[in-house]
Amino acid sequence: MLSLRAHLPRLPALRPEWVTLAVIGFLLLFCNVPFWTRVLTVQPFTASTWLSFIAAFALLLALLNLVLTLLAWPYVLRPFLTFLLLSTALIAYFMNQYGVMIDAGMVRNAVETDPAEVRDLVTMKMVFYVLGLGVIPSWVLWRLPIRWRSPGRELLAKLVVVVVSAGVILSLAFSYYQTFASVARNHRDLRFLLTPTNYIQATSSYLKRRAKANQTFTPIGTDARLGSAWAGRPRKSLTVIVVGETARADHFSLNGYTRDTNPLLARQQGLINLDNMWSCGTETAVSLPCMFSNLGRDGFDGEKAEARGNLLDVLQRAGLAVQWRDNQSGCKGVCARVPTEDVRDSGIPTACPKPGECLDEVLLSGLPERLDKLDRDTVLVLHMMGSHGPAYYSRSPARFKTFQPECTTSQLDQCTQQQIVNGFDNSLRYTDYVLSSLIDLLRSKADRVDGAMIYLSDHGESLGEKNLYLHGTPYLFAPDAQKHVPALMWFSDGYQRDFGVNRSCLLGRRQLPYSQDNLFHSVLGLLDVRTEVYNRQLDLFAPCRA
Repeated sequence: MLSLRAHLPRLPALRPEWVTLAVIGFLLLFCNVPFWTRVLTVQPFTASTWLSFIAAFALLLALLNLVLTLLAWPYVLRPFLTFLLLSTALIAYFMNQYGVMIDAGMVRNAVETDPAEVRDLVTMKMVFYVLGLGVIPSWVLWRLPIRWRSPGRELLAKLVVVVVSAGVILSLAFSYYQTFASVARNHRDLRFLLTPTNYIQATSSYLKRRAKANQTFTPIGTDARLGSAWAGRPRKSLTVIVVGETARADHFSLNGYTRDTNPLLARQQGLINLDNMWSCGTETAVSLPCMFSNLGRDGFDGEKAEARGNLLDVLQRAGLAVQWRDNQSGCKGVCARVPTEDVRDSGIPTACPKPGECLDEVLLSGLPERLDKLDRDTVLVLHMMGSHGPAYYSRSPARFKTFQPECTTSQLDQCTQQQIVNGFDNSLRYTDYVLSSLIDLLRSKADRVDGAMIYLSDHGESLGEKNLYLHGTPYLFAPDAQKHVPALMWFSDGYQRDFGVNRSCLLGRRQLPYSQDNLFHSVLGLLDVRTEVYNRQLDLFAPCRA
């Protein structure tokens, strides 16, 4: 029986320079739809601009060809081009499907993604993308005979290709400098859309930052101590900081959203809603460590933050008990030096329908008993799964699916935008339930524990507006939907009295612009932790402290 190979037509042998040129042309044409779509948006295709489009394509072709020619050697070319085809196909899927841009932050997100999140992202469409744009072209590449020269002749041929490519680059850059420079300068987001250069550059930046991260740890707030507000207090205190996930301020009915996504919180007496809060980043890997650091958004660097203390370290040093409870993919280094509990290992069947994946109510499990036995003043951080996409439908149980029909797949292109929004809004109604339940619990224990809740989402989410989905868009280009986040506070009567919280004053200032830069200093000020790293100007409670 003849093999399949015997029935296939024999492909013509090609020189390596033609192979690299063909692969680059394929990648530019078929894996860069978002890039060319964006170019057409900023520079419409007309009779007077069509030549500049051809010139841009030729320029990119020559640039990439020059680089790949240097790698076109026996035993190197095929493996490298195979990797390039497969990885670019995968990147093209996420860019086309969700409208994401690829930068170092997105690479960090990919590296730190846990198995549950990966499971949500894998779809049949992704498999077909990788098959059509990666596997099949790679198979053709390995069947294609390549005509190699002797080492000396091969080196000479490469020198000729490099010189010709450089000549094309220089001539096109000189001829179209004004057009290219204007577009590149005014639309810097284009560099995050061009594959494969975007993810190669982003990966390089990420690895450089990781190399810098291996530096000596720098503690902060080593002078931290508890102030006079702690003297003679009759009860222990529990301050709960709830870190939300992917919640949008403009989808909270507390902020005027027409749908009732906060029916329970709206009825909570004493709730304070800050409706003008802005995130430090557009992805968890940035926003989470940033909000707990004292670097601020302008001075934040992920590797620098990882190598220095944060809010939890300062609180612990001051003598408070600190604990982190996680229903997410980790704390991004924030909880590295405090007791941590991953509630996804709890095995509670009603709250954890899938192995390693739980609904957020699991974060409240065991809290009533803990409050009854509380013997230390404590800060508890609850890290929610919230509205993490694209599987919004899995973030809420059946009884909270008010908005129908909702999208029930991670393959968002199979759903209408309204179905996607329905799933997202249902997850917010469930968040409303979890937060309201926490407040009810703290209120029920107010006779023996002074309780407080501070809720702040890490970032927002795009739900298909302008064909953009999920989050992680570079901050400069990100829409407000990814940066404007909900923020809520609630304090028991005893907590307000003992820590001098003036609720009426806070309500009067609820529409002032705040950011996650305020969290570090506000918590220190609220808990009367005296330290040199405290900045009163960033303490949103300072003007309202009795």
